[in-house]
Amino acid sequence: MSKEEDEPHLSWLERLSQMILREPQDQKQLIDILYDAKSRHLLDADALDMMEGVLKMSKMKVRDIMIPRPQMVIVNKNDSPKMALPTIIESTHSRFPVIGENRDQVFGILLAKDLLKHLATKSDEGRISNLVRPAVFIPESKRLDTLLKEFRLKHNHMAIVVDEYGGVAGLVTIEDVLEQIVGDIADEYDLDEQEPFIKQLNDLEYSVNPLMPIKEFNEYFNTSYEGEDFDTVGGLVLHKLSHLPKQGEVITFDDFEITITKAETRGITLIKVTRLLFKDAQ
Repeated sequence: MSKEEDEPHLSWLERLSQMILREPQDQKQLIDILYDAKSRHLLDADALDMMEGVLKMSKMKVRDIMIPRPQMVIVNKNDSPKMALPTIIESTHSRFPVIGENRDQVFGILLAKDLLKHLATKSDEGRISNLVRPAVFIPESKRLDTLLKEFRLKHNHMAIVVDEYGGVAGLVTIEDVLEQIVGDIADEYDLDEQEPFIKQLNDLEYSVNPLMPIKEFNEYFNTSYEGEDFDTVGGLVLHKLSHLPKQGEVITFDDFEITITKAETRGITLIKVTRLLFKDAQ
């Protein structure tokens, strides 16, 4: 039997292995081989996307995907379990950094199941600090492939990210890492990604999602805000205020009046932007 007659009996994995044995010289050549395999129907589109995700992830670092510090959903170690319950319910997360006076003082991680179990058996006794599990701290320069291996070996699901000065820069979860391979892992509670960041209310006022990239804000309002400490509108507001604002708080800078329309324990969730320059012109 000829080699050509025998090939149909090979598994797709065996045929793919034969192609990879061409010994690609770099990652680009490897990707070319994978695309060639897809064209020969040895790989489907989803498998190719995941392989590309794995290759891309090997070059990425934690800072590229972490949830920034201002957007962390946190609870305070001095809160009672009952006080923390609304945050747990509203966020729909399963793990929460437990902090002290500020977000640089992370004492550990609270699991929602531990809190619910405590409330079911001991009412509202004690403090959150009694329910805390140890936190894992990692540098923002750690590679994602290394982090995923550590998550698997140590059975961790969340890590606190620290910057070069030891301050808390954000957090990262195993879901954040896996999404680099398989794409967004969404559920019925995730926000509609198609919802616009900004909605014009009238000639002067706009409802803005704090997660709107500052670059898009600049393009929309013809401004030029930039800084190393922020890359979203919410980050800009926090930078100007230097504290976590309360709902209804107002700040004015340049030609804008910013009203905190909605704020929660985890931070700002909705703001209203009023253009003062045009308001004065009227």
